[in-house]
Amino acid sequence: MRRVVLTDGLALREDLTLSPGVYYLPAGLSIDADGVTLDGRGAALIGTDRQGTGIRIEGRANVTVRNVRLRDYYHGISAHGCRNLTLSGNQIASTAEVPANTRFLDIWLPPEQAYGGAIRLWEVSDSIIEGNDLQHQQTGLLTYHCDRLAVLRNVASYNSGWGFHLFRTCNSRFEENIADYCCRFEPREGGRHHGHIGADAAGFLAVSGSCRNVFRRNAARLGGDGFFLAGLSPNGEIAGCDDNLFEENDGSLSPNIAFEATFCRGNVFRDNYADRCNYGFWLGFSWDTVVESNRMMMNRQAGIAVENGHAFTVRRNSFQGNGHGVLLWSKHVDRFAALYPENGTSYDWRIEENIFTRNGKGIRIAANHDHGIRPLPADNTSTPRPHGHVIQKNDLQDNRVGIELAGTTGTLLEENRLSGNVEADLRLEDAEGTVARNNPGLVGGYL
Repeated sequence: MRRVVLTDGLALREDLTLSPGVYYLPAGLSIDADGVTLDGRGAALIGTDRQGTGIRIEGRANVTVRNVRLRDYYHGISAHGCRNLTLSGNQIASTAEVPANTRFLDIWLPPEQAYGGAIRLWEVSDSIIEGNDLQHQQTGLLTYHCDRLAVLRNVASYNSGWGFHLFRTCNSRFEENIADYCCRFEPREGGRHHGHIGADAAGFLAVSGSCRNVFRRNAARLGGDGFFLAGLSPNGEIAGCDDNLFEENDGSLSPNIAFEATFCRGNVFRDNYADRCNYGFWLGFSWDTVVESNRMMMNRQAGIAVENGHAFTVRRNSFQGNGHGVLLWSKHVDRFAALYPENGTSYDWRIEENIFTRNGKGIRIAANHDHGIRPLPADNTSTPRPHGHVIQKNDLQDNRVGIELAGTTGTLLEENRLSGNVEADLRLEDAEGTVARNNPGLVGGYL
């Protein structure tokens, strides 16, 4: 590789190693040939007023960009229609940002209107993004219509939007990344301290049909949300973020939710930490979901909260000191009932081999409630009763209430250990056809 001094707007068509230094390049540079390697060796490219793009890559293959520092652009690196890219060891900061403490973010913006960020990938496939420093801006990595990415060991903390963003990005791996403190504040009437902490910021955001991805050993702590999957757009477009695997991640210490996946199917959450949030998991209107071997500790409202979800398996999790361990409920919403008629209530759950200790209520299942805790007005349209829940082989000790069922049908309680629950091991209210057998401390039979 030869060494060059960059000029503003330079088009690169061969391998280059930059001379160390700081380069003021408002127009940035572009890579205009396949197979080019750009090694920055720590050189810094500086833009103006967070406008323009530092490095542009359009329609190229087998391009490598490494060890470059960029700041004060709209996007640090932007690649469109590319394959086999490698972006590694770059440091990108101070890209364009919606002013902090102003408003909610729009999580569904298309690629043409994307927010600023360190790296924007659009229709990029079979590429590696590894070991980059993407902190201190609105977003670290924006991905649109991408496939088969390997996003490894990047740091995207202290951003006011998202650490890692997926929009119809599929079949990709996100492993050992850090996106802590990705949060913002939306002020509301009532003074400077009144508003929403989070405002749809998150460590990891996935929308618009981002499916079959693996998220493993990532940290997204103290974010607006830790991990946020949205399968329904505001205009009613159904675009589930389905069949994703979340394994050994930490989404703790959010003022909102560690792991949120709404209107999604087939996701698996295994061996994650979801501690000290408002909710550990919020999985409303989702189905065919597995939540197993996770830790949920000291969440204000619930470890797992699900409105109108069905076909869940909740297995071998630990619930300690939460407002509720598992909180399930039904609620009729006209718009959602039309879009998802199969999600009319909570049904076909297996809750088994979990440990519930010192929660307000270990398990609560209720009909016609708001957020699972407030009965809806009598004139509200009734939903079908929650039904077909199997609760077996759980250990529920030292909770305020072990299990509470309200307005349910056909719940099976089998081989659970209930003891030391302060108010009641089991509380029933209009719980038709509940069957309890072989539960230490409870009388078997029909209740």
